[in-house]
Amino acid sequence: MPASPRLDGVLVPLVTPFTTDGSLALDALEGLARDVLDAGAAGVVALGTTAEAAALDAAERAAALATCARVCAERGARLVVGAGGADTRGSAEALRGLAEHPSVTAALVPVPYYVRPGTAGVLAHFTALAAASPVPLVVYHVPYRTGQALDATTLRELARLPGVVGVKYSASVLDATAVDLLGDRPAGFSVLAGDDVLLGPLLALGAEGGVLASAHLATERFVELVAAWRAGDLARARTLGARLARLAEAAFAEPNPTVVKGALHATGRIPSPAVRLPLLPARRAAVDAALAAVAALAEPGRAA
Repeated sequence: MPASPRLDGVLVPLVTPFTTDGSLALDALEGLARDVLDAGAAGVVALGTTAEAAALDAAERAAALATCARVCAERGARLVVGAGGADTRGSAEALRGLAEHPSVTAALVPVPYYVRPGTAGVLAHFTALAAASPVPLVVYHVPYRTGQALDATTLRELARLPGVVGVKYSASVLDATAVDLLGDRPAGFSVLAGDDVLLGPLLALGAEGGVLASAHLATERFVELVAAWRAGDLARARTLGARLARLAEAAFAEPNPTVVKGALHATGRIPSPAVRLPLLPARRAAVDAALAAVAALAEPGRAA
């Protein structure tokens, strides 16, 4: 397995744009990837939850991944790919397929969902996947989707597995597990915020960055927030973090990625706000609220 660069900074989990007839808008996807990298993102995540990966067929997933891989290879940017599910054997097969894309930095792999295998089962699952994968793994810890909460001790055990390089921490609240993990974790193991609204608090505790869907809408400002915490500019970090938390709250007011897609379409960056069932497009009021939160970032004195 090749060595992985340290995962830090802002990683944007790209939406999958659709045309008005429901097909993939690959030109728009390429444009989004270039836009966020030009704005300072460290990389992108392809085929994550925000990409509606579960609603894409195999050919669409391959096309979206190829598009992201090409842009990241050209820019020397990090490419993390969502892969795997509740079945260990199927997840291992999906991971092995990433060997076809040498620009992939790491795979974002969820804790097994629905089956709730327990701590020992989760550890066995990731041990098997790390042994099979041609790329390093980032554990996607998202208890409200998987039904499986992990404590800090278990996350540290996962962090010590060869080939596991980080965690996307999406527990929906700033809990004792996050504090415990960030206070004592194996060297070289990155903690990335997965709930956008909690990026600031997790950065304050020592997280390296975040996987942030709302960063589609204000990439440069999220990059600034990470830089402010790194520089120890606490006044700026706290002020900007509060503004961006309001944007994140607006972006997730309806199921992800419906509001983000609505805002991207309203600003001309994707050809339609379409999502695939069972998702429904965001209400106009929700989109307008997200756009207002973006506009507020540029107001004098609001996020100076």
